[in-house]
Amino acid sequence: MSSLAVRKAQPAAGTTPGTAQGPPLRRRIALVPTLTLLLGAVYCLLPVAWVVIAATKSGSELFSTFTFLPGTGFADNVGDLSAYRDGVYWQWMANSALYAGLGALLSTVVSAFSGYALAIYRFRGRETLFNVLLAGVLMPPVILAVPQYLLLAEADLTDSYLSVLLPQILSPYGVYLARIYASAAVPADVVEAGRMDGASEWRIFTRVALPMMVPGLVTVFLFQFVAVWNNFLLPYIMLSDDEKFPITLGLHTLLEQGANTPALYTLVITGAFLAVFPLVALFLVVQRFWSLDLLSGAVKS
Repeated sequence: MSSLAVRKAQPAAGTTPGTAQGPPLRRRIALVPTLTLLLGAVYCLLPVAWVVIAATKSGSELFSTFTFLPGTGFADNVGDLSAYRDGVYWQWMANSALYAGLGALLSTVVSAFSGYALAIYRFRGRETLFNVLLAGVLMPPVILAVPQYLLLAEADLTDSYLSVLLPQILSPYGVYLARIYASAAVPADVVEAGRMDGASEWRIFTRVALPMMVPGLVTVFLFQFVAVWNNFLLPYIMLSDDEKFPITLGLHTLLEQGANTPALYTLVITGAFLAVFPLVALFLVVQRFWSLDLLSGAVKS
């Protein structure tokens, strides 16, 4: 018995003890996905690194020093950006926070109602309506921008905050995610039990279904917030008053003026760098609540 155990513990002939067994070709092939992901990460992070480093350079350092060498003018750049046109940059940031925050919140509410209804209720035309929403997911926003402008122009709402907010309320992708999540997270037996107990449909939705859908709705809110924050085409078409511009359109106007005034390039780069912080902070906060909701749901179940 002991000799058999010793014989099993010995490595095979021609191999080195402690090394993984297997064909070398298979190990080389396994490295391909890792290298591909590393190249993708470098491709995505390299522009971010450039913006972070360029934001620290003064106007003279931006065009005269090595690309990835940090500068010494970040504090001056932030001061010049804040002083530009009496702080219009921070007005643009506030506008973006309004458009993205309120727009994402309203879109999440509409997606919650719509997704729950499409997942729980059975009515004629439900699948047809859902397929139309899926077609909306596949439709590029550039196709809808001009019709939306014409509709809002008829209502005399262009060049107003509502002209940017209203088109963002209905998100086909948000409704799609809410329906998929409601179908998986809200059991039909729980809804039927609530009805048998005499609860109204509104009470079942708010007290039973909605807490189960919170992790999915947090995802919808995050996606919609990022989409509205980064949106450029819709505000570009709808707005003409630069005090109502979001940060994307405001930085675009600065960039256009930089063609005649190169000193504005540092303001554009610094403004783009600062504009990333709200998204990073939101993602960290939402991710925390997202994880807590998932854990609490697992405990309750």
